[in-house]
Amino acid sequence: QVQLVESGGGLVQAGGSLRLSCVASGNIFSINVMGWYRQAPGKQRELAAASTSDGSTNYADSVKGRFTISRDNAKNTVYLQMNSLKPEDTAVYYCNADVYSRGWPSRREDYWGQGTQVTVSS
Repeated sequence: QVQLVESGGGLVQAGGSLRLSCVASGNIFSINVMGWYRQAPGKQRELAAASTSDGSTNYADSVKGRFTISRDNAKNTVYLQMNSLKPEDTAVYYCNADVYSRGWPSRREDYWGQGTQVTVSS
């Protein structure tokens, strides 16, 4: 089993910054994609940013130029630096990891964190 623990959410004024962190632990051989999704009230969960193990990244158009995703593969950790925050960034942010387990045969499974609230006031 794998656990994802997020931290760094909170309340910030528009134009401010926050940095989210997510640490994966447990039966991990390797992690392919790690990413951040977000879900605003009454809306579907959407991808904010994702990163492969080799550093390739993908961003939602709405966050490009403001958010930066990074990873520390040795620590199984992913970060999301959020700058120039807007009220429309308000959402619960969820960490996601595509994990290969140790052992034989290795299993590939998708895991989610519990979510961290980000609130941007106008």
